[in-house]
Amino acid sequence: MSAAPRLSVIIPVLDEAATIEARLDRLLGLWLCGAEIIVVDGGSRDDTLAKACPVATRIIQCPPGRAVQMNTGAHAARGSQLLFVHADTRLPRRADLLIDRALAGRHCWGRFDIRLEGRHPMLPVIATAMNIRSRLTGIATGDQALFMTREAFTTVGGFPEQPLMEDIEMSRRLKCLSPPACLRHKVVSSGRRWEQQGAWATISLMWRLRFRYWRGASPEALAREYRHVR
Repeated sequence: MSAAPRLSVIIPVLDEAATIEARLDRLLGLWLCGAEIIVVDGGSRDDTLAKACPVATRIIQCPPGRAVQMNTGAHAARGSQLLFVHADTRLPRRADLLIDRALAGRHCWGRFDIRLEGRHPMLPVIATAMNIRSRLTGIATGDQALFMTREAFTTVGGFPEQPLMEDIEMSRRLKCLSPPACLRHKVVSSGRRWEQQGAWATISLMWRLRFRYWRGASPEALAREYRHVR
């Protein structure tokens, strides 16, 4: 068996055939530098798996659910560093080196700043607000490409397998171990959610859901409301 990679990139997917090839092609540089690329499919009914094969180091299938898929990928990963990337997110150049430096000191986890891609004039403002809020609170979202040491992932028990806010809860758990490394290098994520559903309506919805989660509302109830609004 070859030497274990330092970094494992874990990508949960579901019916991503339209974009998965282009997204994985952007990870080719990391793959060539020795990173492990793990695609975790939650039961796609299109050509996602076939199109992921050329670049993915491994493809794993499991029940759907982003938290379940990320945990499945992490348990199968061989790297000492874990990076969780949404299928519609692009990483900055040499993300592996940026993560390695970020985790070399007192931090055991972190995230990138984000830029939202799209034509809506509010998207830069929304992205800036997300980055500032995350830096002030130490809470990150999955869109910002969470990364951590394997030891930190194991210590907190992985992502809570809940249907919504798994990234918020994971950040809370990881904050008990160290503050996050908040990298100013930007990942690029799709702004289609804000464009399709309206910027102010989406902002209002997400803040309302997060406030209710903070007040103790169940993730299952919040997920039902989120799906209904979408």
